[in-house]
Amino acid sequence: MDLPQIRINSQPALISIQTNNAQQSIQQPKATQQISQPKADVQIEKTPSKLTIDQTQAWNDMGLKSAIVAQEEAAREGYQKVMQGIARRTRQGEQLMKIENNSKPIPNQAIENGHRKQKSFNIGWIPSVFSVSTDYRPAEIDISVQVNQPIINHTPNKPVFQYQRGAVETGIRQEADLQIDFENLKFHGINYEMFI
Repeated sequence: MDLPQIRINSQPALISIQTNNAQQSIQQPKATQQISQPKADVQIEKTPSKLTIDQTQAWNDMGLKSAIVAQEEAAREGYQKVMQGIARRTRQGEQLMKIENNSKPIPNQAIENGHRKQKSFNIGWIPSVFSVSTDYRPAEIDISVQVNQPIINHTPNKPVFQYQRGAVETGIRQEADLQIDFENLKFHGINYEMFI
């Protein structure tokens, strides 16, 4: 037995969506920085050293005396000799005044005045030890340093933003479809009286 059949095939509509993502970039330029370091101010003051050598005494010991020194020594030696002569004559005069003491002053004085005393000689250094005197003043150095602070110039740079907006595109990928198929359906015409 053939039963009437109705076949219905439906196809839903499909929407297509295409998305373009937004793009964003951020760049941070480095800060501009300048650093300069001025040199320190240095001042150096130096007092030179001084060496003084005095060898006057050494020259005097060797007999190489200046005129002034020679005159002073001769005057001093002459004065000493005069004072020694006065002392000797005074002593001998007193001895003669006391001649009654049987001391025989005349022959003793004749021997003393007639013969010179033997000069003694001893080993000596010419010039004498430590006759050269030295004086040394070391150098003095005064150092003055003034430190200069560094000069820093700093300029920050703002970040650079770049932004591209995203987009969404929609469309119909598949349209809706409805198919109806009849099978074993017999049609005898339309009775219009049914609708009256």
